[in-house]
Amino acid sequence: VQLQASGGGVVQAGASLRLSCIASGRTSYTAYAWFRQAPRKEREFVAAINWTGARGNYADPVKGRFTISRDNAKNTMYLQMDNLKPEDTAVYYCAHGAASFYYIKVQDYDYWGTGTLVTVSS
Repeated sequence: VQLQASGGGVVQAGASLRLSCIASGRTSYTAYAWFRQAPRKEREFVAAINWTGARGNYADPVKGRFTISRDNAKNTMYLQMDNLKPEDTAVYYCAHGAASFYYIKVQDYDYWGTGTLVTVSS
């Protein structure tokens, strides 16, 4: 399984960005997720979605601002990020392979994509 994330950039606080993650190879009927890692911090869970794209799960800091979605026909996952804050600055990674979209630990996911950097200035 290969995952390729894109869509990061430099924006001002309050702006929006949409990240994309294209999956290829032998993907399975398991969850997809976004994680992020800020400088000098551990990688943390952002949001996850089940393989159908019907149900999502969000970390508290992003609830109400970020929306995870999935286009099965394109095998692509998205993260719409609205009202961005400086504390959202991080490298964002997509992941795949957890048994449930309720799983939020790094070790729950088998496959990881390249990261895409999001920088939010105040």
